[in-house]
Amino acid sequence: MKTKGFVLLIAALAGLGALAAPGVCSAQVQVNIKVRVPPPPPLPRFVFPAPPTVVVIPETYMYVVPDAEVDIVFYHGYWYRPHSDRWYRASSYNGPWILLSGGQVPSTFHRLPPGFRSVRPEHERIPYQNVKKNWKKWEKERYWDSSPNQHGDDGRGQGQGQGQGKGKGHNK
Repeated sequence: MKTKGFVLLIAALAGLGALAAPGVCSAQVQVNIKVRVPPPPPLPRFVFPAPPTVVVIPETYMYVVPDAEVDIVFYHGYWYRPHSDRWYRASSYNGPWILLSGGQVPSTFHRLPPGFRSVRPEHERIPYQNVKKNWKKWEKERYWDSSPNQHGDDGRGQGQGQGQGKGKGHNK
């Protein structure tokens, strides 16, 4: 019996020694690198006194506010504002605006045509309530593809305005 107890004691001590040994031989390395990223420049405040009218940007399903002092675009239920090579998004045309990371900006924004804010007089101005209510349906039905062309011109120099009837559609 004494031998069995002695063996158990030796085994227990060996086990404790094995557990203690890693603590004696362990090492830790910790590296902290702090990179200061400057905060984005403040977004200039802009407030609409009333819901804005918008115009569809040709060959897209994006809508621009033509009469604003700043670029504001409506797309897929959100409002977007570019500022200092960054994009901001809001669920309302008056904000609050949230800074987007590069991966959060829809790729469509990188393909906006030059001069997308330029609006020809014959482009239909769409009240905010209409675009808010219909944008999903218009996109699903390719509504803007069905006007004679995206520039409000029926090809004979006679502007019909966008959305003023569905003629034969065309796909680009």
